[in-house]
Amino acid sequence: MKKFKRIFVIVADSLGVGELPDAEKYNDVGANTLGHIANKYKGFNIPTLEKLGIGYLTRCETVSANLAPNGIVGKMGELSVGKDTLTGHFEIMGLEVKTPFPSFTDTGFPIELIEELEKFSGRKVIGNISASGTEIIKDLGEEQLATGALIVYTSADSVLQIAANEEIIPLEELYRICEYARKITIQNPEWMVGRIIARPFVGTNKENFKRTTNRHDYALKPFGKTVLNSLKDKNYDVIAVGKINDIFNGEGVTKSYKTVSNSNGMDITIDLLKEDFTGLCFVNLVDFDALYGHRRDLDGYANAIMEFDLQLYEFIQNMNEDDLVMVVADHGNDPVHHGTDHTREYTPLVIYHHNVKGGILPVSKTFAVVGATIADNFEVEAPVIGESILERITK
Repeated sequence: MKKFKRIFVIVADSLGVGELPDAEKYNDVGANTLGHIANKYKGFNIPTLEKLGIGYLTRCETVSANLAPNGIVGKMGELSVGKDTLTGHFEIMGLEVKTPFPSFTDTGFPIELIEELEKFSGRKVIGNISASGTEIIKDLGEEQLATGALIVYTSADSVLQIAANEEIIPLEELYRICEYARKITIQNPEWMVGRIIARPFVGTNKENFKRTTNRHDYALKPFGKTVLNSLKDKNYDVIAVGKINDIFNGEGVTKSYKTVSNSNGMDITIDLLKEDFTGLCFVNLVDFDALYGHRRDLDGYANAIMEFDLQLYEFIQNMNEDDLVMVVADHGNDPVHHGTDHTREYTPLVIYHHNVKGGILPVSKTFAVVGATIADNFEVEAPVIGESILERITK
């Protein structure tokens, strides 16, 4: 059986391919991120993914499913409960999340939690609502400039976000407050959100406020051993690009790169093809989700996919013979669905290497098929969930 020296897993964050059977439990009946974008955006064109076979995964009027795929494609179901970032990524690398992370979308955070933050920081908290990160700094940024308060908000995800103008609250102070928020939310299970996020911004008024690239995520440490740990324990390289390092709280990562956009993330990943390493490169492209899915921006999402498709072509052209790439997602975020929440969907598994024999896989019951295949390739400890498809990929 052929083994790959390097495996690249690229998470197209939130690019779901149709509702899961239990979507009704999540109020997500009818959700289909890729399908709705492909069918509603005039001029949608993704020739690289189309040739790989992504059109076979969901009904797309503008993406053909009539050609024999030159990649291997399949759909993955989600075994874990929930539909958030941590849940999806943890499952990809072999952990089943059986208890959902709490969210405070409808209620705001408990007053006791807010009082703890105010006492520790010596600053008043304003906001404490579910909001878009760009909109809330427009609404409350000038008040922060005048008072030095902390802007605390959440979203449809399991997150507590703290926005602060870098001229008013220096980064070190903001990070220290977020670290404290992480500490107290771990200590109280009812408050234990998946991530605390520092959201610094700059500007002098609501017309020119702009978030900076100094964002920092404080995620929960994975509650068990992932494939990343198994690889690192056997001295393989585990390179994280984008928010992967934050999502896994550094667990199992040997080197990481921050990104400022999807395009920048792909540029870094393409450059990494020139590096001599053995192991995994794990990439997250967050713009699909953060900039377009949550904001229900179908046009923006469509253009982001098309830009990614061009860069994926460049990536494939520069792959080595012993490289493997898997394009996946961690949940859905249908831009034509109601609300601003993630959507409970199947996710794509699009696989390519230069000697691949194209085809269509049976539906997988778990995202962990990815982690199991990686573990099989490098002969490290396999996750408890998920079955390897390495033999199918290499035959």
